[in-house]
Amino acid sequence: MASSAVPVKAVEEGEERVTGDSFIRPHLRKLSPYQPILPFEVLSARLGRKPEEIIKLDANENPYGPPPEVFDALGSLKFPYVYPDPESRCLRAALAEDSGLEADYILAGCGADELIDLIMRCVLEPGDKILDCPPTFTMYEFDAAVNGASVIKGARKPDFSLDVERIEEVVRLEKPKCIFLTSPNNPDGSIIKDEDLSKILKLPILVVLDEAYIEFSGIESKMAWVKKHENLIVLRTFSKRAGLAGLRVGYGAFPLSIIEYLWRAKQPYNVSVAAEVAACAALQNPTYLERVKDALVQERERLFMLLKEVPYLNPYPSYSNFILCEVTSGKDPKKLKEDLARMGVMIRYYDKKELRGYVRVSVGKPEHTDALIKCLKLWT
Repeated sequence: MASSAVPVKAVEEGEERVTGDSFIRPHLRKLSPYQPILPFEVLSARLGRKPEEIIKLDANENPYGPPPEVFDALGSLKFPYVYPDPESRCLRAALAEDSGLEADYILAGCGADELIDLIMRCVLEPGDKILDCPPTFTMYEFDAAVNGASVIKGARKPDFSLDVERIEEVVRLEKPKCIFLTSPNNPDGSIIKDEDLSKILKLPILVVLDEAYIEFSGIESKMAWVKKHENLIVLRTFSKRAGLAGLRVGYGAFPLSIIEYLWRAKQPYNVSVAAEVAACAALQNPTYLERVKDALVQERERLFMLLKEVPYLNPYPSYSNFILCEVTSGKDPKKLKEDLARMGVMIRYYDKKELRGYVRVSVGKPEHTDALIKCLKLWT
């Protein structure tokens, strides 16, 4: 039977019935679902602990939460029954002031995740290729599969830095349509050098630069670069910087020649009233955002030094709000994750080939670090 045909199931002799999954696109029937981090409520039930008793260092969330202005704004919402502004004008104006890039170049989304999918829907046709550089954020590979694209993988160097020469070779041979890069990269926290990014931008490929963790890096965003590079898109988020992961609000900077088509294709009411109000309120208190960022960077350095003292861990220097650790001395990283969970401390464990033998620890408050290190010292 041809893949485009509708499969049927025989019910009785002479009678046939169409099965529900026959309407699903063939490539999606083979799709494995994305594996998100479990929410507090599920973790609480599984571990038999109250949510406030769980130290959650597995999803790179901001433990300090948003500025107080966010709670005030959400508590005084006047028109939640009215559809949101489809152009997110207030938010884009606030982002223009915050970033120095004109609002015409900015588009907001339901998290940066929505924008990743929107870019792919606008750019990729079934059978097109994207270039991925694992280990990195797995949503790129997932969304490519959803959109019927093939994923070409350009392996990183042993220190997880980009192999630019390999990228150039893959682009020449495989001709992928776009490449997704993260700086700082998740999960290792490394950044992309300006000269390397400039070399990649000279290639005939759309470059999507994900800056979800840029605030913790000490380097400037490349948002302004979209004005001089027609093949560059830069993505940002409020999840890490402003503690709004649960409200799902992200944004991107796009060349004008590209953003026109994303406006046409995006869902009209993609950013909720609550998300826009919260993001605008967060931007009203840059002092709070800066103070929280500084606290997390300072704690990152302290956490790194303490992890170096754990005999079975080899932590990697990070420019983000997490630290990747190689589990050494014959220790089992999966068992480490599971045993820490039973102690009420959640960390991220990987079983993909590029990261087999690694765990990732988010940066929390000082008391979270203290509890983690205490558990690591007790673990055998």
